[in-house]
Amino acid sequence: MSSSNRPSRAHDTLVYRLSEVLTKLNQGESLNPQALADEFGVNLRTIQRDLNVRFAGLPLIKTNGRYKMDEAHLGKLTIRDIERFAAFTGVSGLFPEMSGQFLKEVFASNAHDAWLVKGHSYEDLREHRAMFATIEQAIVEKHTVQFRYNKTDGETRVRSAVEPYKLINQKGIWYLAAWNDGKLKSFAISRMEALMVDDAIFVPRPQVEKELADSDGIWLGAVRHRVLIQVSSQAATFFRRRKLLPNQVIETETEGGDILVSTTVVHSDEVLPIIRYWIPHVRIIEPPQYQQLLEQGLTDYLQQAMPQKQRSAELKTL
Repeated sequence: MSSSNRPSRAHDTLVYRLSEVLTKLNQGESLNPQALADEFGVNLRTIQRDLNVRFAGLPLIKTNGRYKMDEAHLGKLTIRDIERFAAFTGVSGLFPEMSGQFLKEVFASNAHDAWLVKGHSYEDLREHRAMFATIEQAIVEKHTVQFRYNKTDGETRVRSAVEPYKLINQKGIWYLAAWNDGKLKSFAISRMEALMVDDAIFVPRPQVEKELADSDGIWLGAVRHRVLIQVSSQAATFFRRRKLLPNQVIETETEGGDILVSTTVVHSDEVLPIIRYWIPHVRIIEPPQYQQLLEQGLTDYLQQAMPQKQRSAELKTL
């Protein structure tokens, strides 16, 4: 095992790299892909993917292996444009069509003034950026890793021979999906420390790639089961508009506008918090024990709340 000699600078992340490359192009520089790879501590294929795939919508000219921006577009990008574009490359699904034409319109107009994106509050990973970049490189190059992991109960465990597969953002929190101890697991990036990259190379497991492709969440490595939920007409529109549940499928719709929605989950915690949010417009049809868990949780809450209300009433009468 060896300590990683891959990207170690705190700022050397995907977004930083794309921003810097785009800035160079905007200033009229003619870029050598190998020189960029050396500068950012990544392999040549990574830079080629940046230039040929991530920047596919930009007016780039390739001459003798070097890349530069079409002179007609030089200097037109502001710092805000560059930062936005770098961020968009990581959240392309946010927009209806992240196509070449879309990007050309972005850089040729003030279309971005029409956007206001609101969503989850994302965790601050600035202190973990070096580790994030190292994990990204380990995934690309198929190196196993090891690290210390701080669990929610306070226990710290050393994880070794971990096969990293994907970095996943779930509701604003970053996780590493990885194979460890014969199972597919998810690890919160903010709870990882002392990351080391091994010399060992692993062969990707087809079943892992399939599970990651089929799963909408971070509950990995266990048998999934079906949950069927009835949604009233008052809330049905929101479930039709986008997937509010992991692996959501709309099964049927009644004449009155109610819908039956199915999902496949590993644990009840994948759906119960969402169901609570939509009460009283939802009900779990199957498995029945999930509806029982939901009702018991509400009963427990009301029982805890009642003494507080009684004490407040008594104080008002004093």
